[in-house]
Amino acid sequence: MDLLHSAGVQVVQYLQENYQGSQDWFLFISFAADLKTTFFILFPIWFHLCEAVGIKLVWVAVIGDWFNLVFKWMLFGQRPYWWVRETSYYGNTTTPVIQQFPLTCETGPGSPSGHAMGSAGVYYVMVTALLPGLLGTQHRSCAARCLRGLLWLVFWAVQVCVCLSRVFLAAHFPHQVMAGVISGMVVAEAFDHIPAIYNASLRRYVGTTLFLFSFALGFYLLLKALGVDLLWTLEKAKRWCDRPEWVHIDTTPFAGLLRNLGILFGLGLALNSQMYLESCKGKMGQQLPFRLSCIVASLLLLHLFDSFDLPTDRELLFYVLSFCKSTAAHLCAVALIPYCIAQVLRRGHKKIL
Repeated sequence: MDLLHSAGVQVVQYLQENYQGSQDWFLFISFAADLKTTFFILFPIWFHLCEAVGIKLVWVAVIGDWFNLVFKWMLFGQRPYWWVRETSYYGNTTTPVIQQFPLTCETGPGSPSGHAMGSAGVYYVMVTALLPGLLGTQHRSCAARCLRGLLWLVFWAVQVCVCLSRVFLAAHFPHQVMAGVISGMVVAEAFDHIPAIYNASLRRYVGTTLFLFSFALGFYLLLKALGVDLLWTLEKAKRWCDRPEWVHIDTTPFAGLLRNLGILFGLGLALNSQMYLESCKGKMGQQLPFRLSCIVASLLLLHLFDSFDLPTDRELLFYVLSFCKSTAAHLCAVALIPYCIAQVLRRGHKKIL
């Protein structure tokens, strides 16, 4: 593995030395590829335009990130920014110097890349959702083939940018981002064969949330009892990160797990609520002005939720509040906001009559 890691460090150095002027672009790509973008921007847009795609986005993102966490705990992947400083591979030769950035110091294991896996899964869902509607019955025509090729070209262009970004930032080795892309596509493709997610009951959402959390916690406690600390990367991040403020608690494995489970649980509560049934499932829910109003209001509200900082001085409290915050945010976006908008539009319609 040292040979593979050293080759990866050379790629990091090459990108940092030759594409230093693209630093802001790579930082933006890494920020945009975070699952927060999916949950707080892409999801409300897709959900209020096509509910099935929005629901699938959440399931693919949450389950994919859960698998990513399990894979990371099993593979014990290194990250370039700490590996290069503590390895004995270089012996008496000069150790390569790689630059760090505000998004470099991730605290979890490195393999596979969560950004690459999440981006591949999410964009795979969106591309496969767009193809049938855009191609229609003319799927064999020349124009349809060109359009299909263009969509997949955009997909791969996004994945290449995400992979280059994560390697440039020294957050991942090249083989880790490639593994992430492949894993993300596999998860997204698997959900094409699980139609039960679109009509899942609240009981199924609760059961899935409890299972995912219990499995992850049980796996962690079991290995800890056997003398294996799955949070071994936290010490490395704090030790080798150039600036302590770049080490964020919300990048820890359990922070991401509880944030995602809160979103899945919030979606389940909303979809099985009376507010959702009275608004989105009625005649009002089929009207474009209603859907567009829901998108705008949801984006604004989710931005407010995202900008609300949680206290980080107590780790356990942060995890609990992160779960509650994610649950409340998506309960509001899916059920409360459509219900309120529907009530306002109905009263306005009655006044006109």
